[in-house]
Amino acid sequence: MMGRDEVMALTAKEIARLVDLSAVRADSDEEEVQALAEMARRYTCAGASTLPSLTPLLVELLAGEPSVRIGGNVGFPSGGTTTMVKVAEARELVRMGCGEIDMVINIGMLRSGRYAYVLDDIRAIVEAAGPLPVKAILECHYLSEDEIRRACESCIKAGAAFVKTSTGWAPTGATLENIALIKSCVGDDIGIKAAGGIRSHHTIRAMYELGARRFGLGLRSAPLILGPAPKVPR
Repeated sequence: MMGRDEVMALTAKEIARLVDLSAVRADSDEEEVQALAEMARRYTCAGASTLPSLTPLLVELLAGEPSVRIGGNVGFPSGGTTTMVKVAEARELVRMGCGEIDMVINIGMLRSGRYAYVLDDIRAIVEAAGPLPVKAILECHYLSEDEIRRACESCIKAGAAFVKTSTGWAPTGATLENIALIKSCVGDDIGIKAAGGIRSHHTIRAMYELGARRFGLGLRSAPLILGPAPKVPR
């Protein structure tokens, strides 16, 4: 892990390589997806994602940009669809050309104490995604500390690549407390993605120091953190 001085020295360009940009609001439209693709290209972000029906457009717009991975969103935003539906969605997103899958765990089942269901649900998406990394979204705002711990255990057992704090739709998501709690649960067994409510360099650097290695930002937040988008030669 980087020392504190190295964390504080992260440049905007280095931070961009840890960032997944998204346009996943209910009112995200084709124009917003076009802006998403352009911004992801200019910043050279790690990834970009939108809602499933708009994903083919994003794949088309980012063709020829292998450094920007297309993310597919499964069970978004509630996580409450059946496992069979989530599996079909994951397979379709893989066929569309996604390079990663972000899936929302079944929050209601977790809160109901149905831990075996939650584990099997995550595992089914990991299997459907094949070799692609899966980030399992907990939606921490709705969970107790014990439920977050239980969810982290399921993510590790199911073979997910990352635990992710939030979809960005809940009132809160990425907090320092949540990142610290998740890190205490997962150690180095699985990656941590912070998403939901990140608004500053300071927050990203603090969360990086706590163990987060990917960060989800929306179109409105990205310029505040990454600065003016550089021009890309044509």
